Amino acid sequence: MHKYEKIWITLGTSALALFLIILGISAVHGGHTPAASGIETINPEHVRDDARFKEPGLVKSKSSDHDYDLYFVASAFMYEPGEVEIPVGSTVKVHVTSPDVVHGFQVVGTNINMMAEPGLISTYEMTFDETGEHLILCNEYCGVGHADMTSKLIIVDGGKEND
Repeated sequence: MHKYEKIWITLGTSALALFLIILGISAVHGGHTPAASGIETINPEHVRDDARFKEPGLVKSKSSDHDYDLYFVASAFMYEPGEVEIPVGSTVKVHVTSPDVVHGFQVVGTNINMMAEPGLISTYEMTFDETGEHLILCNEYCGVGHADMTSKLIIVDGGKEND
């Protein structure tokens, strides 16, 4: 190998090594972790011990910023509950978690598209202004039964004035 080639290879390798060392030190020193604000965690081994996810479904909200809380458990090729009726005009905060693996949670025809990750509770708030049905799909491959993993939101008449 020629003398100049050895110099350039040495300089290039040294620069790359220095860059990776600086990057690693700054990541560890800066304490880089996911943003903590608004992230709610849950022990994935005890999802069913949590009152909210023991019997998942639609619950009248105790806060004033939305009408309902909707709890879903995504696990082993199924969503629980399998079907939910929501009164038209309701503002719903959807909460999703998983006790086993990463699942997707997409409500077709809406902007709801979340990841259901073990140890985290994903949340999205939405107002349903029109009656109809929305299919819920798992858009993250989760195993052999992935294609059968669906649920349904049914937006029905009988909105807030009947609550």
